[in-house]
Amino acid sequence: MNYNVTDNLPAFEQFADLHESSGLIKSKKGTYTKEQLFQAANNSWYCISIYDQEQLVAFGRMISDGIYQSLICDVMVHPNYQNQGLGKLVIKELLKKCKEEDIQTIQLFSAKGKQHFYKKLGFEERELDAPAMVFKM
Repeated sequence: MNYNVTDNLPAFEQFADLHESSGLIKSKKGTYTKEQLFQAANNSWYCISIYDQEQLVAFGRMISDGIYQSLICDVMVHPNYQNQGLGKLVIKELLKKCKEEDIQTIQLFSAKGKQHFYKKLGFEERELDAPAMVFKM
């Protein structure tokens, strides 16, 4: 298929629909509204949106200091379009932006059970003696 790839943020309705259909909204810790999740995406350093015709079918975003660190967030693919290489395309586009900006430290939080997908793309799990940590309010 021929997809349209853009670094523009999608319309709210399309973003909310993809968040819902991909199941990503259910995995969020906390009680965020669709509007809040869209605002978070709007505050991103960089995002990739992939469309089939006019339908948003894949999305991913990064937050970054723009110098040496970035964090990949909210990679989602519509269930009808999974296993077609779109998740891989989202990651490759995000990594390409980091390379263009000479950002060398790229991190992500994987959804449960998706680590193997990111490993195939070159990501490594953190060392056990250097775990990621979380502070919850």
